[in-house]
Amino acid sequence: MNMKTRVSAYTLSVALIWSSGALAQKAEVLHWWTSAGESASVKVFADQFTKAGGTWVDNAIAGGANARTAGINRMVGGNPPTMMQFNTGKQFDELVSNDLVRDVEAQAKAGKWRDIMPKPIVDATVRDGKFFAVPVNIHGQNWMFYNTKVFADAGLEAPKTFPELIESGEKLKAKGIIPIALGGQPNWEHNLFRAVVVGHGGADMFRQLYGTRKPDVVKSPKFKETVELFGKMRGLVDPGSPGRNWNDATALVITNKAAMHFNGDWAKGEFIAAGQTAGKEYGCTVVGQEPKLVIGGDVFVLPATKDKTALATQDKLVEVLLDPTSQLEFNKKKGSIPVRMDVDVSSMDVCAQKSHAILKDPANQVESMEILSPPNFSGAMQDAVTQYWNNPNMPADAFIEKITSAMRDAG
Repeated sequence: MNMKTRVSAYTLSVALIWSSGALAQKAEVLHWWTSAGESASVKVFADQFTKAGGTWVDNAIAGGANARTAGINRMVGGNPPTMMQFNTGKQFDELVSNDLVRDVEAQAKAGKWRDIMPKPIVDATVRDGKFFAVPVNIHGQNWMFYNTKVFADAGLEAPKTFPELIESGEKLKAKGIIPIALGGQPNWEHNLFRAVVVGHGGADMFRQLYGTRKPDVVKSPKFKETVELFGKMRGLVDPGSPGRNWNDATALVITNKAAMHFNGDWAKGEFIAAGQTAGKEYGCTVVGQEPKLVIGGDVFVLPATKDKTALATQDKLVEVLLDPTSQLEFNKKKGSIPVRMDVDVSSMDVCAQKSHAILKDPANQVESMEILSPPNFSGAMQDAVTQYWNNPNMPADAFIEKITSAMRDAG
């Protein structure tokens, strides 16, 4: 049975669920924020919703793919949560096309979302001229976090380019320091590759690779040079990397065991949870010739319903998510920055202020893979990157051929 045939049963079940006054203003929120920093951040929304008179029922499922699968299955099966998390991008397209989520265009117009949010975020959440998700933050995906003491003790400055990083990394390795702490899982290997592509190859190369997907871009000498730089970074990662969780990789930098960690700025939440301060114990920078920030983030979708009580509860959730105070406090803990660019970030840490300053210029805003690519191409790219990363004997040309095949298969 496909999604469409289940819509009527779903709508009826939602109406029955919300018909009880006892459940009024009770919101089950499904998400995958389970690490220390993430848990602290989502609690801001929960507390703000409670202050607004609601009851937040937290349903945290570890792992984005696991959480999305569970939530989608529940929606299709007629037992949806009140609100559900997705990444900014194409992940919720099928739910929209099958009328399983409601639009929030009225709220967007009233709140002037198109005026106060970056265009890539707006474009990623609008379908057929209407908002179908509520953006809550902006994550920069290609940050490099580094331990300031480790660099100072080694007499090194944080690298500004990837060739500099390779050079500094070898010096750190010679001193017995892990140069790069990496979460050795396919998605984090792929995230590191994307950081190298945008940082060394440039924003146009990134968009042509993940967006237009034209084979000409991967045939250029610059792309091969970028791939080979990525390959050299294998030697800067410790043997314990394979299978490591991203937050455990962050912990190696926090505890002075590693010098650098590439990740989205959500990793900053781990430093915060450990009591560290940006600009003191750790620093943050965007490695590359220009400070191009690959941006994505998190959104929440609201299951469609005609029940007035359910709609009122969902509307209250939307108000809470985008309230300036909620935006500021949530993002302080999450490591991201407010999706509302009109929020004063002067009380946020130096990394957040740096991110906000970079993104003030639309030319520095680079759409994330999740926004640019269909899931089948993203998955094929991840497979190719993982094969290349974990096989040091694999030539760059063989990797490039795998990418060309992925482009062809994606259409």
